[in-house]
Amino acid sequence: MIARDHQQPDISVIIVNYNVKDFLFNCLQSLRNALNTLSAEVIVVDNNSIDGSLAYLSPLFPEVRFIGLEENKGFGKANNLGFEAARGNFVLFLNPDTLVSEDTFVVLLNYMREHPEVGLSGCKLLNHDGTFQLACRRGFPTPWVSFTKIFGLQALFPRSRVFGGYNQTFRSVDETYWVDAVSGAFMFIRREALEQSGGFDPDYFMYGEDLDLCYRISRNGWKIAYVHSTSVIHFKGESTKRSSLNEVRVFYEAMEVFVRKHFAQSRIFLRFLRSGISLRSFIAYMLQYRSQWLLMTADFLLANAALMLGIKVRTGSFLGFPAYAYPEIPLVPSLIFVGSMFYIGEYSVFRKSSVQNVFFSLMISFFLLSTLPYFFEQYAISRGVLVLFLIFTFLFTGALRIAKSIFDKVLGQEADKRVALVGVNEISNQLIEELQTAEARNTTVVGLIATDDPAVQPSEGGRPILGSISYLDKVVRDYRIEEVIVTDQSIPRTEIIRLIARSAGTKTHYRFAHSYDEVITSRIIESITGAEPDVSQYNIAQLKYRISKRIVDICGAIFLLTIGLPIVYLVAGDPKVAGRKLLNVLKGNYSLFGLYPVNEADSKLGKIGLTGLAHINNPGQLSVQAIRSLNEYYMKRYSLSLDFEILIKYFFRKNSGIG
Repeated sequence: MIARDHQQPDISVIIVNYNVKDFLFNCLQSLRNALNTLSAEVIVVDNNSIDGSLAYLSPLFPEVRFIGLEENKGFGKANNLGFEAARGNFVLFLNPDTLVSEDTFVVLLNYMREHPEVGLSGCKLLNHDGTFQLACRRGFPTPWVSFTKIFGLQALFPRSRVFGGYNQTFRSVDETYWVDAVSGAFMFIRREALEQSGGFDPDYFMYGEDLDLCYRISRNGWKIAYVHSTSVIHFKGESTKRSSLNEVRVFYEAMEVFVRKHFAQSRIFLRFLRSGISLRSFIAYMLQYRSQWLLMTADFLLANAALMLGIKVRTGSFLGFPAYAYPEIPLVPSLIFVGSMFYIGEYSVFRKSSVQNVFFSLMISFFLLSTLPYFFEQYAISRGVLVLFLIFTFLFTGALRIAKSIFDKVLGQEADKRVALVGVNEISNQLIEELQTAEARNTTVVGLIATDDPAVQPSEGGRPILGSISYLDKVVRDYRIEEVIVTDQSIPRTEIIRLIARSAGTKTHYRFAHSYDEVITSRIIESITGAEPDVSQYNIAQLKYRISKRIVDICGAIFLLTIGLPIVYLVAGDPKVAGRKLLNVLKGNYSLFGLYPVNEADSKLGKIGLTGLAHINNPGQLSVQAIRSLNEYYMKRYSLSLDFEILIKYFFRKNSGIG
């Protein structure tokens, strides 16, 4: 797939990678198969990954040109650097978390050559469960289109031309037509059109740069096309594990940059847009923690019911308090109980709810409610009612947690997932062994799916052959398969993608492991089993530490952005970059002291820091395992004194020229 040294290739594929070597491996493998008969080059721009991407992949793909950067320059800048090195007549900007079909490049090359008016094209993108990805054909976020998107009118009326303009939901996914924009995950561009546009705008770090590029190409007179006749799988959201809040806010802030740049005259709408961004971010926050909010609300209502029942038992009436006591006094016990539960971490996303937490919270509530009348006589509750309140609250909320635990194990997050593997080979055997360990106890390996006629293949190691790859969608439905892992490299990608699309209605997730590698397989197993680190011993997961850390971040960032600004100019290499990072600390995206980015799972416990244990130990010379160990130590032993120690060492090593 490599063009000769003095021959200009037809296609240059540019991929920006950041710490996703497992996805990139599968992506490059699919490119090798798809480009083997074409004149093409593949360029990978690595945004300072520390997961060993370059060292691991360079020997495996000698035909690929790898460009390593010394810092994470963002999606747009890195793609521009890739384009500077590219020589192809057509350029494909491709995400590393994609798998292309064998016919993808042939289809798009033929289409672009037959339609010289088209400067940019995209194809059908599928999620890893086979469903259609809306972002692969879009309209420009004009003021009206942005309004319908942000305030949910598109979701309410997807078939309407008036309200469905952003994701073009009123159009068929199985037709080819011109659109305003395509997804940045797959952009097939004519070199002339790209050179005229000047490439990606570096003002966008992530999200929005694809829309902006499409807009400028369109303004130059080129057409943009959505081509439905070939498909690519895009594991959207897998390569960058973001919280829902951050993803929504970054997306809509990018939309704001686009509107401000191209529709600057709409000042009133810009204010309206910012209000919409805040509203959507708040909704995203509520949805992200909806189970915690629902549990908190249920506890409050059950505690109120327990109090009323206690009053009924003691006085013979559910409303046995004097008239002047309502509504404040009956709410106090419930609020104190829920507040105690919150304080001990019952509603934390890092801890499982338990009956034990209910018991300790009620002990705290008993102490507070018993001492409260000494300071506020109007809040006095008879000891008989108080004891009954505690008993009934324990019974009600304890029963709720037992029911929730049973539901989670039978139908919820902890329920067994039914897994099948495509391919009868050693990789499948090794993966099955991993999936049957204690850590992966929530999975059931149903069997194997053969790539040949299963009638001539015996059961492998006692594991049944469920059927043939030709009937993948039927096997998935008949055996209620929730996760499919493809281990056989010989199956054409075009065939796999077609079969995945056919089984889209089952909501089955598809994953690919064409070699046995610790990083690749551990990511697959973690994704399937939902295995997360045990955070019971992590200081950083405790509420009191999280609150104190957030206060330090806010006060420290405000200090450094105001009277401490001279310190920033003296210490920071680039004061402007440092200023943007401090603003992100204020927003809660980063922390002054925190983790070094190496493992997506870490971000669930702690935030990436501007400095930290790994930062002050010259991370460029540390192994990935060493950095993970430092991150692990910081999360387990976190305290304000540890942050202070990091601060002292940071300035000492900075002034001593260490690191």
